[in-house]
Amino acid sequence: MIVRREVVTDRPGIHAVHVAAFGRPGVSVVAEAGLVDALRADGDAVPALSLVAEADGTVVGHVVCSRAHIDSRPALGLGPLGVLPEHQGRGVGSALMHGVLAAADALDEPAVVLLGDAGYYRRFGFEPARPLGVVPVHPEWVPHFQVRRLHTWTAALRGTFHYAPAFGRL
Repeated sequence: MIVRREVVTDRPGIHAVHVAAFGRPGVSVVAEAGLVDALRADGDAVPALSLVAEADGTVVGHVVCSRAHIDSRPALGLGPLGVLPEHQGRGVGSALMHGVLAAADALDEPAVVLLGDAGYYRRFGFEPARPLGVVPVHPEWVPHFQVRRLHTWTAALRGTFHYAPAFGRL
């Protein structure tokens, strides 16, 4: 397996990954698959932070970071992160997370924010955002709202976090 930047020809495979990873019986539209397309169309997906995991020439996983803000200061929102079900539990998601966080840090981004399981994302250095002064738009998100501080983080980076507009259209 290799982790690399997305290229245009990966897009059908990326869409298929998110449909397979997030699809549910009886649900015809998979929001996460459409979200990736919308983030790209809006220009909010950060190209250097849209990574695929490829095995034997097939896209088996994908993660993307998009431009977000903490009040008016730039930050990143992470997600979705998807892995084909038959490749889950093999380290694909972890490889994608390590890759995207390292790339974001190399781009001098201050923080990556996500909404997810605290037990899972703690292993990647995520921590509850509220004690750091970063709060979600929706207070009910607080238990799952996390931030990964990168090397350009400063304690002055406080305020309300705003995902890219495509998230609000879900």
